[in-house]
Amino acid sequence: QVQLVESGGGLVQAGGSLRLSCTASVTISRINPMGWYRQAPGKARELVADFFGSGRTVYADSVRGRFTISRDDGKNSVYLQMNSLKPEDTAVYYCHANVLSLSQSWNDYFGQGTQVTVSA
Repeated sequence: QVQLVESGGGLVQAGGSLRLSCTASVTISRINPMGWYRQAPGKARELVADFFGSGRTVYADSVRGRFTISRDDGKNSVYLQMNSLKPEDTAVYYCHANVLSLSQSWNDYFGQGTQVTVSA
């Protein structure tokens, strides 16, 4: 069973910054992609950013230019630096990993979620 442990959420004023971290219990070489989703109250879960094994990154239009995803292979971790936060960024943020199993099948995993609240 793959575990994703997140940290770094909290309460911040609009315009502020937060950094989320996620560490996987498996080697990152078996994960592609690894990134972040979020879910606001009453809304569907949506992709925020993904980091692919090729080094390619993908961002939601709503966060491009404000958020930056990065990866540390030695720590099996991904990070999400969130700047210029807006109240509409308020959501539970979930780490996501698409993992290659020992049986050579790909499976999706999500962390337990971390709350990000941005006050106006």
